[in-house]
Amino acid sequence: MKLVSDPTIARKMAKMQERMRWHHPLFQKLGIDRTQLVLDDRIEPEQGFTFCVLGDSGSGVRRRDSPQRRVAKLMLQTAPWAQFILHTGDVVYLVGSSEQYPENFIKPYRELLVGGDFAKQIRYDSMIFNRPFLPVLGNHDYYDLPIGYGVLSQLLRPVRQAFRYYIDLDVGWHGSYQGDAYAKAFLDYLKDIPDSELQQHLERHYTAQTSTGKGLNYQPGKFTRLPNRYYRFRYGGIDFFALDSNTFNAPLPLEANERGELRRQQLLADLERLQAEREEHLQIIHNLDPNNPTQPIPGEQESLDELLGKVEQIEELIRDLEKQLDPNTAGEQIDYEQLEWLERGLIESWQDKTVRGRMIYFHHPPYVTEATKWHQGQTLAVRHYLRGVFDRVALALKPLVDNRPLVDLVLSGHAHCFEYIETLDTGHADRGIKWVVCGGSGFSLRRQRQEGNVLQERIDGKLQDVAVSHQFIGKTGRGTQKRHAYSFLQVEVLPGRDLKFNLKPQVAEYHQHQWQYYTS
Repeated sequence: MKLVSDPTIARKMAKMQERMRWHHPLFQKLGIDRTQLVLDDRIEPEQGFTFCVLGDSGSGVRRRDSPQRRVAKLMLQTAPWAQFILHTGDVVYLVGSSEQYPENFIKPYRELLVGGDFAKQIRYDSMIFNRPFLPVLGNHDYYDLPIGYGVLSQLLRPVRQAFRYYIDLDVGWHGSYQGDAYAKAFLDYLKDIPDSELQQHLERHYTAQTSTGKGLNYQPGKFTRLPNRYYRFRYGGIDFFALDSNTFNAPLPLEANERGELRRQQLLADLERLQAEREEHLQIIHNLDPNNPTQPIPGEQESLDELLGKVEQIEELIRDLEKQLDPNTAGEQIDYEQLEWLERGLIESWQDKTVRGRMIYFHHPPYVTEATKWHQGQTLAVRHYLRGVFDRVALALKPLVDNRPLVDLVLSGHAHCFEYIETLDTGHADRGIKWVVCGGSGFSLRRQRQEGNVLQERIDGKLQDVAVSHQFIGKTGRGTQKRHAYSFLQVEVLPGRDLKFNLKPQVAEYHQHQWQYYTS
């Protein structure tokens, strides 16, 4: 039985459109742009400001501690003046279930919520933020849980020690229902509003005029909903584009030639090796001392936490390989509507002389040196489709863009680390862009790959350097020297017409049973 199931892209899109009443004629009648979010921006376009970025945080208490809570408190202490908070996805682990929100989201971030002093009384679908909290969907926010496994995991709660591995992973009775819990928690969930009340609701909340129509007013302390699963907003003269990368991350089909067949055989060999490796780790876990599972068994060098992290990592790789090998993947629907929306938005943003910069955030990183991600099918797919968008935008704006980066900053998550990467000459319009991975804000951390910090691609038959990682923060060291560095990013936008900003990773590091905090 698979631990989790991932809905098809077509189902994700269809269910979200149903919840948002995407094709309802009232939106066109009232001149509403379903993707425009408007924040109360009281600063001048050339004024400086600060915002924070979190990602892959949504876990509860593990081993009587909560790294997510420590990162949240650090953020509130070091950046209490931040104008807003972005979240790069995987808001709640393991399967984005509504029953996981109280412990895995509301409790850790209670100071950000109205009524946070009484966090237990806050419903996940009635949250109101006192500071803009602007997330995007991660893959775990879409995941579902097989019914049989959900029932089994709950019935066996009294004997969790006997099922240490599976039950330790934070699951409940069910999954996200194809992202329904996330939609009810953060989106303007119009499906539940009767037709007789819909126009009144829209006229009350979609009143801010933008260049493409009326946008949804985000009102901290009153009404803090997002207009769609992907959206845009402008703050301090910067255009921010929030994407749902879960609907354009389907692995690209294998080539129908000898090269494609060789690739398929390599994927099959990798899959067999990983499945065997997973079973070896599970057997070690089964043999751990139930009275002291945090200590390695004689002859073993790794504790339960380390082994659980390895198994979780291997299962992610197995899921990715299975998707790449699935013949149905080649025909899976891609969210071209969203990609075309991003293309139009970037062109419009560049043509607006009042805009001083552009930033994009979403879940799956196109460039990353975390140990498992660079060769994953979804990494290749997201990079491929984004490059297509950037190439078309650059072609349309060639005299205007010149040699400047098309986007000033791209933020993502998914890889459980912090990383700062800069692209070189990729042969595409994504060269020279700054890419930051913010995925180390609470869940199990990952290591950097052994191959190093320079990323290469095969271009015209030759391996070429396409990106370099300047900084990696995550899991490092072994044994007593092992360190777990959890983080969030503080972005300081400097005053001035030309966009300049400082990136300040804030770190909560666990080492030798102690926590220390610092700015990297």
